[in-house]
Amino acid sequence: MSIVHGTWEPRPATRWEDGFLSGNGRHGALVFGDPNDERVVVTHHTLVRPNGGESARPPELADQLPALKDRLMAGEWDAAEAFTDGRELQWVQPFHPAFWIRLRRTPGEQPPGHRRSVDFTTGVVQTVCQGRTSRVFVSRADDVIVQHLTAPDVDIALDHRLPGAPSGLAVGEGAVLTPEGALLTLRVRYPDSDTAYTGLTLVVATGGRTVLTPPGARVTGAASVLLLTRVLRHSGELDITPHARALRSLVPQDEDPYATLLTRHTALHRTAYERVTLDLGADEAERALPGSQLLARPDSPALLERLFAAGRYHLLSASGLFPPRLVGLWTGDWNTAWSGAFTNDANLNLQTSSAAAAALPEVTEAHASLIERQMEDWAENARTVFGARGVVAPAHTDGESGLSYHFSREYPLHLWTAGADWLLKPLVDHDETHGTRDPRTTHALAQVALFYEDFLDRTDPDGRVVVVPSYSPENRPVGAGWGAVNAAMDLSAARHALLTAADRHPRHAERWRALADRLPPHRINADGALAEWARPGLDDTYDHRHLSHLYGVWPLDEINPYDTPELAAAAHRALELRGAENESAHGHLHHALVAARLRDGERVAHALGQVLKGDYFHTSLMSAHYPNRDVYNADAAHTLPAVLIEMLVQSTPDRLVLLPALPDAYPHGRLRGVRTRFGARLDLIWTPHEATAVLRPTRTHRVELRTSSGTRPLDLVAGEDHVLTLRTG
Repeated sequence: MSIVHGTWEPRPATRWEDGFLSGNGRHGALVFGDPNDERVVVTHHTLVRPNGGESARPPELADQLPALKDRLMAGEWDAAEAFTDGRELQWVQPFHPAFWIRLRRTPGEQPPGHRRSVDFTTGVVQTVCQGRTSRVFVSRADDVIVQHLTAPDVDIALDHRLPGAPSGLAVGEGAVLTPEGALLTLRVRYPDSDTAYTGLTLVVATGGRTVLTPPGARVTGAASVLLLTRVLRHSGELDITPHARALRSLVPQDEDPYATLLTRHTALHRTAYERVTLDLGADEAERALPGSQLLARPDSPALLERLFAAGRYHLLSASGLFPPRLVGLWTGDWNTAWSGAFTNDANLNLQTSSAAAAALPEVTEAHASLIERQMEDWAENARTVFGARGVVAPAHTDGESGLSYHFSREYPLHLWTAGADWLLKPLVDHDETHGTRDPRTTHALAQVALFYEDFLDRTDPDGRVVVVPSYSPENRPVGAGWGAVNAAMDLSAARHALLTAADRHPRHAERWRALADRLPPHRINADGALAEWARPGLDDTYDHRHLSHLYGVWPLDEINPYDTPELAAAAHRALELRGAENESAHGHLHHALVAARLRDGERVAHALGQVLKGDYFHTSLMSAHYPNRDVYNADAAHTLPAVLIEMLVQSTPDRLVLLPALPDAYPHGRLRGVRTRFGARLDLIWTPHEATAVLRPTRTHRVELRTSSGTRPLDLVAGEDHVLTLRTG
């Protein structure tokens, strides 16, 4: 294992938050514990606990909408406070762990030479003590958690009783001997529900003796033990026979079944992981340090190298059936903060922001699949809340329902209409990168445009259409209510959705472009900043963790220093005035992404420093939501690679920007394999004086090249490498 492409620790993880991670986008494994009591927490993306959210519907408010619009247009800024059906806040179903696999050995002194590690290139988490080795990975090829133990005299059991496990769970446990060794099962049914999940672990012993110790098994004298684990969520009773048979079919009849399973997995995982790498010329001695020591050196290039690699690894590992949740794919506690949901109004897009450029189409496909499964629910949101055709995305989802039922007076998330465009933007970027047009994205964009045709039915005295009600997550104007008029994010989203849909649907293009042209422009406020609400009289609340009003800067290309310099300067002023509020990690890195687009390397470095120096990372290199490792959360871990790419390379379908916001702290480096939105792979090497970029285009196209030296056209020919050399000092 290259230390750049993995991490290690010389001591056991006593907290589950420090456990090393593996996953295939469906199953997850979190490994921690001491050598005599190793624990593998098993998770699965489908595991959400019924809490009433499974039957919740969006509020039936369409009949009240015209009156609300009239009141807001008249300046009654608290009118939206009553736009509700009076319900209490309903959280989406909370994500939770399935169980942990406990591997207990005879208590005694800790064996010397303990070392635990995770190899990002393979996804293997390994623990080595004197005479003992434990290896765990989650197979992308076979969708199974694989554990391999050497020299094991070990007791094996499945246990759902992790922290926060609710009372009232109906639990059934089973253990039977098999020709391979044993089959352990654990069935857990939620209170007052027909929904349950079942875990199966096949124990395959090589030699030795296997005996049942209900509800587990004991293996003694074996040369090695292989464990294969799956989780299934279901309703009613489950016949485990075919699932046990399927596990047995995975055990190859050769001398090293573990190696065979690993080879099948790495053919998929390694290929994806190795597409993009970052080298910041770090000191080799620092690169060799354990992660815990690197985290104590926040100014070290070696730390950023490892966090970049870990971020891509964790993002890939969490993406498959779904994209990453707030906790990625992992938790060791039944009480996940904010339900461990997919939080759509900021976090999900930030976590997946590197997918296109960092060559992880697996992440984008997971994102697209989630949206596709929920399109009917999005349509119900549009009909029920707004009385409109088309679709409206929810601000929160548990993966099962895409309905807008999570809202309250203080968080009127059912008013948020920008969500569909915000969530579709990464899919548009993917299509531009690959030179294709996914029909799912094309269809969804048309549905968003239809919504705006119905929703944008009010005009101002200048004949401009008005976005009303309008909501800027999760903020409100000074002295006004939460629902307002013409939030900057809503304006940018409506304009982008209509124009992008028009580009893909020529039959409707004229109508949708005309509607986009009638949207009002952004407003620059008295402070010289891009206003969060374009409506005069709605003043900005600056100290807030979200930067929704700068959606036009990032991820859109609507506001940039090249085409709209006056708006870009106002956006930069807005960034200067923005506070960090509660120091949320996603706020700092969102700030960095916007700063990179505005070519402010110093501000990028400061925002990165807030996270790197704020103790946001566990030794697992998974992150926390707040400083001092408070609240396990994947935002920082998954977003950081996008920040590092954006400060080095930015692209649109017609533009390439090289080294737009490189902090002085990183004078040397190499970025290999990033993808551009005009269809070229790019390798970049830079020093304090010179940079070389190699472009490998898949499409023949002319783009505008922007560097510190100026602007010039760049003609690319499909299949022909193009080498650029430029001065950097």
